Amino acid sequence: MESVVPQEITAELTQILSNLLLGDNEIRSNAETAVNERLAHTPELYLLALAQFAISADTEVMRSFSLVLLRRLLFRPAPTSPIQADSISSNSPVHQQQQAYQSHRNPRLTLYDNLSSQTLTTLERLLLHSLQQEPAILVRRKTVTSVCDLANEGMLRGRPWHALQALAFNMTQAGQPGATDPLPTNVSSGSLRESAYRVFAGCPNLVMDLQTDAVLGVFQRGLQDVESVDVKQAALLASVAYLNAAEPGQLAQSLSLMHPMLDTLHTLAQMLPNAGSLATAHPSRNVSSLRSPSSDDDGPSPYANLTAFLTTLTPLCSSHPSLFAPHLQALLSFFPALILPSADPGPTPTVSRPFPTDSGESNAADRQGAFVFPPPQSPHAPSTPPAGAGGSARNTTPTGVFDGGAADLDADERQTLRLAALEFMVSLSEARPGMVKRVDGWVAIMVRACLEGMGEFEDSDGLGGWLEEDPSVSSAAEAESAPAMYEQSLDRLACAVGGRSVLPPAFQYIPSMMASYDWRVRHAGLMAVAAIAEGTAKVMENELGKVVELVTPMFHDLHPRVRYAACQCVGQLCTDLEEVIQERYHQQLFAVLIPTLEDREPRVHSHAAAALINFCEGVERDVLLPYLDPIVERLLKLLDPAGDPAHVRRYVQEQAITTLAMVADASETTFGKYYPSIMPLLLNVLRNADGSEYQKLRAKAMECAGLIAIAVGPEMFLPDAHTLVDLLMRLQKAPTDPSDTQFGHYLIATWAKVCQAMGPEFEPYLPVVMPTLLATASAKADISVYDEEEDKVEDREGWETVSMDGQTLGIRTSAIEEKCQAFETLVIYCSTLGPRFAPYLSQSFDVTLPSLRFYFHDGVREACALLIPMLLASGKNSGTLTNQMVTATFLQIINGISTEHDASFLSSLYKCFNDSLRVIGGPITLSAEFQNGVMEATKRQLHSLADKRRARKARPASDMEEDREDMALLEEIEDFALEDMAKMLTIFDPSHPLLVAVSSVKDLGFNQYDSDEDRDDEG
Repeated sequence: MESVVPQEITAELTQILSNLLLGDNEIRSNAETAVNERLAHTPELYLLALAQFAISADTEVMRSFSLVLLRRLLFRPAPTSPIQADSISSNSPVHQQQQAYQSHRNPRLTLYDNLSSQTLTTLERLLLHSLQQEPAILVRRKTVTSVCDLANEGMLRGRPWHALQALAFNMTQAGQPGATDPLPTNVSSGSLRESAYRVFAGCPNLVMDLQTDAVLGVFQRGLQDVESVDVKQAALLASVAYLNAAEPGQLAQSLSLMHPMLDTLHTLAQMLPNAGSLATAHPSRNVSSLRSPSSDDDGPSPYANLTAFLTTLTPLCSSHPSLFAPHLQALLSFFPALILPSADPGPTPTVSRPFPTDSGESNAADRQGAFVFPPPQSPHAPSTPPAGAGGSARNTTPTGVFDGGAADLDADERQTLRLAALEFMVSLSEARPGMVKRVDGWVAIMVRACLEGMGEFEDSDGLGGWLEEDPSVSSAAEAESAPAMYEQSLDRLACAVGGRSVLPPAFQYIPSMMASYDWRVRHAGLMAVAAIAEGTAKVMENELGKVVELVTPMFHDLHPRVRYAACQCVGQLCTDLEEVIQERYHQQLFAVLIPTLEDREPRVHSHAAAALINFCEGVERDVLLPYLDPIVERLLKLLDPAGDPAHVRRYVQEQAITTLAMVADASETTFGKYYPSIMPLLLNVLRNADGSEYQKLRAKAMECAGLIAIAVGPEMFLPDAHTLVDLLMRLQKAPTDPSDTQFGHYLIATWAKVCQAMGPEFEPYLPVVMPTLLATASAKADISVYDEEEDKVEDREGWETVSMDGQTLGIRTSAIEEKCQAFETLVIYCSTLGPRFAPYLSQSFDVTLPSLRFYFHDGVREACALLIPMLLASGKNSGTLTNQMVTATFLQIINGISTEHDASFLSSLYKCFNDSLRVIGGPITLSAEFQNGVMEATKRQLHSLADKRRARKARPASDMEEDREDMALLEEIEDFALEDMAKMLTIFDPSHPLLVAVSSVKDLGFNQYDSDEDRDDEG
């Protein structure tokens, strides 16, 4: 292709790009500076050179890198220096499109926005050339991505790309009968067709304005491509993108596309190997004896292909689940084979190792024996000389029919496929539970698949390894294991479809699982009960006695992991059936939990202590009291064991402290008899646990001391209060360990608990705690804006990324959580100290009132709404409340009511207004300006709520049925806001005219929440 930039520019760019790829940081940094300098002065020239280099570079690496860099640079913010200002006239169409784009979306201008129309046309021509001519598959994928980004951004700015549309349609016919325009011969026709469909997938707007039948025909042809699975998958990607982007009218005309889309799954499912066979079409297997060296079948295996297709389709299950309704029965005909484990148990030893070892044979080193005697671990077994020690090392690579590496790879791919197929079904079930429940067998087969998968442990480290692990370290890895994924799927399914659908098939298998000879299956049965408890609670409640009878014997199981699972199961049941199970079956549960605190395995007795926390959260004090002595006695043994300190597990002590805190909280003043035994231990931990390895223990000790102090009351706690406060002050002043991210959280929480325990006696310590607390409460949201050139923002602990106005924002959620905790602590200080909090009244108002509009965290806003009336009361009772404080307060609240869109927080604002009004003396003390302001704000909210309810009623009946529960819940939240609104009006006038309007708006709702039979049935 003819060069579009001078040769010297190409040569210079070649050197810069080469330097960018070097490992030397200084050279790479200089190259980045050079790129920025060139783009600041002559961006058009260097961007075109980059696009041309993506075509002409000798290596695939350089062509790929050029395309990636081009895409990053095009859509990063434009440099601040003037860029060819005379190249774009203020009256040009490009300038006008920029203005329209800016006014509509208000994004940052990018380099793309400063390019002339001629440059953009040349750039598009170069990329189309790459799309047609690039022979390397990986580089073509980069070209497609760059083309799609350019097309999408151009269309947003009002610049269509008709040449791309025409070329993509032409490429879909490459190599097919009837193709009109000739295409390049150096690229396979399959690659051209694949790229065309990937372009449609990445930029569906290219076809959204075309005749629907024509578009469907093109997509269907790709879905039925007989030559290439890659083309089929690209066509599937394009079809999903098209359906997601389609308007309701287009969607209704596109229903016929679903059959060929789903037929790709059925076709690929038929290509899966039979049980016991290996999928041979995988590139990593071509070194094994399964394939000949000349084999050219190096594509993904059938398992990988089908997994990719399922993953492509799954998002459509969530966005448009009703599209699948006519096809559910057909899907159910072959999905069970995908989600259930293979019935084949694998090769026997004789098949996998067919040649017995005979040490007397010369070729024994080339064989692997099926049976060896004496066993290799036996002291009588002959030793194998190592290489170089008088004998050759034995070749342990199997040469039989079954290649071990290939078999392992096949097993992994089968497992991945099973989880992908299950995710497809779960996503569809979550999106339309009523739809799938009408298909007989759909839920039952999913339940069975989850139960089967939960019992498939890969216990590579053995029981010993599990027993030695610290659960806080191992939990992350376990959560990503295949059994954990099946457990999560079962949990999601139960929450989606409810108890009446899940419990019968689940308990068809669970009792026999509990009686299995295999500990893995017994473990799975217990974890299954825990997994389905949340979603089936209402129905399970009716059979709870049978469930308890089934679970409690498992605490005596011989295998520690089963006993651990029994603790997990009971703990989860206590959470999901809170109060019910504690009230009815406390005797049976305490009878197994308390002895398990003395289990011989630390991981088990630690988890029993954790289960007690869940139990105590829903137990009545009188129910707990008879069991306090044996519980506390055993927890103290775990905290301060009499044996060798070297064998003490720190995670056990941490758990014992946490459980003691919860038991104290639940038993209240009755816990006082144990105070002399426990508080000295906790103070000793805070006094001596200084190392970084004791971070968590120290934090738990702080928390426990605070909760026990509240439980026993000030009379018993005050003699130790100053000792605890001194220790907290020492910890607060000590150098902060950067790795201890939770210390600040626990310290603030403990100060709050000490304040609650000491009451007014805490006032002298306010100067110690308030400066840090106010600083945390006033902190701004920590937000980072990531440039488009950052392809993938690295996950950082305590950060989340969101997309707004075309930008990727990183928000430090850990700082926001700290801000929320600070306001919640201010609520405790102010409510506990009352008028004694007055010295910090003005500063507290300064940070609280603006935070009513802190939209990054609902908890911050809710805490502020709760705090404001308390601050007013503190000021009034102390005589420090000023007119300026009152005026600023009601101004903020009324402005918030006027503009609030969240019905839940609107209710909180009205409560805040009502409580604040009562504190200052009622409506008579409020100025006429504020009275009129709150009435106008209320009228505005009534109009808004009425419009929302009318809009919901106007929706089609099918949509109403699909979203009925969500809309009913939303209207219930709105009803709470209307009730608080009515209370405010009643304060002003019990016969206020707007009360009629409030009732009228309530009547506009369809009010199905309370009468929703499905919710009552399913739980």
